[in-house]
Amino acid sequence: MAVDVIAYETELAQDFYNLNIEWLQTHFVVEPYDEAVLSNPEHYIISKGGSIFFARLDNQIVGTVALMPTVDATVLELTKMAVLPEMRGQKIGQLMLQHCTEFAKHRKFSKLLLYSNTKLENAIYLYRKFGFEEIPVETNAPYKRGNIKMLLVL
Repeated sequence: MAVDVIAYETELAQDFYNLNIEWLQTHFVVEPYDEAVLSNPEHYIISKGGSIFFARLDNQIVGTVALMPTVDATVLELTKMAVLPEMRGQKIGQLMLQHCTEFAKHRKFSKLLLYSNTKLENAIYLYRKFGFEEIPVETNAPYKRGNIKMLLVL
């Protein structure tokens, strides 16, 4: 299976939206902030210095992930990772996570942080495998579903 990771292009905005909406509706609920970011990724992510990547297999987009700037210019938030349901379990999330860590290191970021939910056991396992460690979740966290916050020192 030859999956490659490509960078965001405007024509992929709908794939970014569709993959994430499906994932959110399957596991949680689409929060207003999710809808805003997913509906306008160029405004909320790209124009602020963030990046969006896609996993592509045979010219089909099968996954996506974003890196968003944070208030700390040396830290990126890993967010909006989603894989097509029929492609889950094929290590596509692992490939995208590896790409994100290498991308951030190459650009001299010091840390990646993420918010998740402990019911997503496979995702939490993957994050820990990559070296993410749990840190306290602030009381005004950006996502209601986020009951775990993790940090990776690069």
